[in-house]
Amino acid sequence: MDLEIKGVAATPRGQDVLSSAKKKSFQGWRSKSQASHEHRPVDVPSLDLGRLGDSDDEKAQPEDGGDADLTALDKKALMQQCYTSKPYSMEHSKRKLEAEDLAAERRKQAVVEQVMIDQLSRAVISDPEQNTNAGNNQAGYRLQGFGTTPLRFRKRTLHDTKIRTSSALTENLLSNKLRFDARIISRNGRDACRELIGFFFGYDQSLTIYEYRQFGRNRTNTLPFIKKGIYRHQRGRRKGKLYELRDFYVGANLTFSTCDHPNLADSVKQNSLLTIRIMDIDDKALDSLKSTLVENQQGLTRQELDDRSTFTAVQNVMKEKLNQRGVRTLTRLGKFFRQQDKKGDGYLCKSEFYQALKYFHLELAEKDFESVWVILDENCNDQVDYGEFTRAIIGEMNEYRKAFIRKVYMKLDPNKTGSVSMTDITIFYCARKHPQVLSGAATEEDIKSALLETLADACSNPNEVSYCEFEDYYEGLSLGILDDEDFVNILRNSWGV
Repeated sequence: MDLEIKGVAATPRGQDVLSSAKKKSFQGWRSKSQASHEHRPVDVPSLDLGRLGDSDDEKAQPEDGGDADLTALDKKALMQQCYTSKPYSMEHSKRKLEAEDLAAERRKQAVVEQVMIDQLSRAVISDPEQNTNAGNNQAGYRLQGFGTTPLRFRKRTLHDTKIRTSSALTENLLSNKLRFDARIISRNGRDACRELIGFFFGYDQSLTIYEYRQFGRNRTNTLPFIKKGIYRHQRGRRKGKLYELRDFYVGANLTFSTCDHPNLADSVKQNSLLTIRIMDIDDKALDSLKSTLVENQQGLTRQELDDRSTFTAVQNVMKEKLNQRGVRTLTRLGKFFRQQDKKGDGYLCKSEFYQALKYFHLELAEKDFESVWVILDENCNDQVDYGEFTRAIIGEMNEYRKAFIRKVYMKLDPNKTGSVSMTDITIFYCARKHPQVLSGAATEEDIKSALLETLADACSNPNEVSYCEFEDYYEGLSLGILDDEDFVNILRNSWGV
């Protein structure tokens, strides 16, 4: 399913925003019931309901209600979009970009070489007990008075094997492959920032995925992440069908059962399914494989096309509702879902999604909501991953933009702990090139404090930012930016990537 959207035109509303007095009193959204009780006697103090949330049920509720008008918090978030009016200068960083591209190509080449070595060096090793000519007395493996003889002192000979291979694997066969870059779709920052490089082999329709890991400046390691094998779709309209060449394109999802891969990290094995998103692909190798492989290239099925049409129609409705309040909506919606997720498995029920959309003024027509739910609730168990639900109804950034988000976060979190302190955010964020700073309309501290305030509002812990919270922030900011390069300029100017 293609859920990618590049952005939404930030068209101003024709309504006046809150007055300055109301901005100071109400930051964020406020419920209609609260607005109806604004008039009270002077001698009666106001009741701050936000401080009374002690029980779990109360904590699970959004912090304040939904108001369709722009708030002070919305305006502070939109200040970050101003960077697009000053294009990023490529001259001073040309060498840096070339060096990064060269380093990335070297990483990919190192993985390719490791894959070839791993596959070509595999030998069939049989059990030594199959050796019919062993005839060695077990006593010969013992030194008198010393028990079992060490291996280096034993007499070792080649033995016959009963295992025979059906075909030989050659370098020519392995070279007929498709290489792609991938990432894990995860709310865990450590897993989401793993560098994965996958291969689909044309000679047997198998695939494998490797992880490139770097320890410090000079030490690197390339390890198998998904062992080489022939795999099937674990979900979606093609569940149970083998992966084919047509399943590999930028934005495609590959799903695997975690129980089939015991060597995966514990954080990955917490879920029964592992979803990997293809970020980039070798187009030249893809075209070559399409011309040599004989397979049914029918493309998407009728059902898959209908699913895409349903998601596109719903996302278009959401574009109008979000308008310029995308940052506030997505960050608080994600925060609300995480609070509702008592089990910590990432799944919520139908009624919880329906109530959340209603509270955040993102209501869908009942027919549209039911259509989306039928597609997502494949197992008919009234449980859907809330990240997948959000991507389905709102869409998400394309992989080009996502790559820069991950790049920024890895810079902030080099040890891949999954969270970044607000102190580090303050240190690394740069507002010197912001147009309002250059014009004298605002100071660097004004721009920086606006960012910190909107991030703090999005975070469960005001002292640190998790990967999913950081991604939600820029996902909302991305909605109002049509051009990819404008969005990338914001990240380059702000974080120096």
